[in-house]
Amino acid sequence: MRSIRPPATTAIKPNTIGDQITSLIRSAIIEGTLPPGDVLRQDELASQFGFSRMPIRDALRQLEAEGLVSIHPTKGAQVARLNEAELREIYGMRLILEVEALRLSCKRHDKPSLETARTILATMSAETDPSRLSELNREFHAELYSSCGNNRLLSHIDLCLSASDRYVRILLSALDYQPQSHTEHQAILEACRDGDVDKAASELRHHLTQGSVRLLSALVTHPVR
Repeated sequence: MRSIRPPATTAIKPNTIGDQITSLIRSAIIEGTLPPGDVLRQDELASQFGFSRMPIRDALRQLEAEGLVSIHPTKGAQVARLNEAELREIYGMRLILEVEALRLSCKRHDKPSLETARTILATMSAETDPSRLSELNREFHAELYSSCGNNRLLSHIDLCLSASDRYVRILLSALDYQPQSHTEHQAILEACRDGDVDKAASELRHHLTQGSVRLLSALVTHPVR
């Protein structure tokens, strides 16, 4: 799992047992190994990882904060289901936070940063693996926002992107949205290269809106439970 916090293309390695467990469970959820609705029993997870229940419990609480796990007082923890309400919330937050981050960054982009974004985009155009596409998509956005000068803003964006990863993978693979996404990414990057803050923000807003509309339509037609 990559973080949107700078440096944009450097993986953030877990520092503790709890971080490692959180990362492993997060990846399993995003990749679909643990599907929506799966019950997450602390005893079973503790046995699987060979640790006590305490770091498992902390990991589940962290994943609940990211929107990947749902914890009920009596039913326990389970993988959060994909649903329209969550999708609207996530993309609503992304629109507010990411557009602001791009507007701030667009005024500070330098040639190396824009060239890195261009390289990531070129790599994406030849990639077919959904997991790698999702990582590259996140790296591309991270590079565009990394110059905003507001690490607190980037931290909030990072949480939203963690919660949206499952949806992004569906969008880029099952819904075959990659060609349109690539065109939209190019438009955002071109506006950033031109230093046109308003156009860059408008293109990003269009990109996020179109993605959310496509996903909402898919969830209504073929709900994932």
